[in-house]
Amino acid sequence: MARKSTRVTENGALSAGKNCETKMANEHIPVLLKESLFYLDPKPGNRIIDATLGRAGHALAIIEKILPDGKLLGIDKDNSSLMRARAILEDYKDDVHLVKGDFKDIGRLAPKAGFDEVDGILMDLGLSSPQLDEAERGFSYRFDAPIDMRMDKDQGLSAFEVINEYSKEDLAKVIKEYGEERWASRIADFIVRARERSPIRSTFELVEIIKAAIPASARRRGGHPAKQTFQAIRIEVNRELESLAVALKGAVKSLARGGRLVVISYHSLEDRMVKEFFNELSLGCDCPKSLPACVCNKRPVLKILTKKLIVAGEEEILKNPRSKSAKLRAAEKIS
Repeated sequence: MARKSTRVTENGALSAGKNCETKMANEHIPVLLKESLFYLDPKPGNRIIDATLGRAGHALAIIEKILPDGKLLGIDKDNSSLMRARAILEDYKDDVHLVKGDFKDIGRLAPKAGFDEVDGILMDLGLSSPQLDEAERGFSYRFDAPIDMRMDKDQGLSAFEVINEYSKEDLAKVIKEYGEERWASRIADFIVRARERSPIRSTFELVEIIKAAIPASARRRGGHPAKQTFQAIRIEVNRELESLAVALKGAVKSLARGGRLVVISYHSLEDRMVKEFFNELSLGCDCPKSLPACVCNKRPVLKILTKKLIVAGEEEILKNPRSKSAKLRAAEKIS
């Protein structure tokens, strides 16, 4: 039987405990778990990286597949998530290594932790349920809280600065590009006019401004009127798309030949970036056909495993409505 404990860097040691599955169920429902395991294909003895550890729902299922002799590296920049993950994984000794860090730094963090040329990497780009449900984090338009939205509380930029200090033009650009919001310019204008009277400090203040900016006829269609603007501001605060571009390159670098990369995204901007990245690295020679021989010497690096986008089924969506927007893509490193 495998040894059971956990090594943790930068965050202290873990105490022993039991009932990991019960703790996981109480904390967080991992999205597309079966599909993630299918495409990641973890086996005993594998070394796997969960680059967005969260509440360790996926990590727990993975570690159970790679024992005995397997190792798992968990990376997360949210101190709260790391604390919860420790509790979930507390029964595993010398099999799990947890590091505080941004997944965009995987190319540096993985070899530093002894996880270069690994067998698989998982990236779940969504917020965990507890992050959304903890009102004080300021992520959700459903709770009244100070505007924050930082995944890493140690970073400087928060949603408060974005809302109260960005120019009208920059605000409109963020809301339009990252939220794909039709009324971006109007929302930015209403925000700037409101903050001239006094700083916008709470999520509900922002929600009311957004509602006022969007015409009533438009508010009656679709979901919550603040959803896209909140998404846009969160992406800007955490530099999510910039981080994803760097993380994908670092992940491929960290994979061994035959290793697999599985990415779960939650909005079209992320999914498009993953799709284009996979497509680019799956292409071989792109020399003009008129040339007698290849001169670019380009070889495919990845083989795409998901020819069609993988999404949650009806049963999972009923159990976990947040899985409705999840999109999974996977690829295998071939050179």
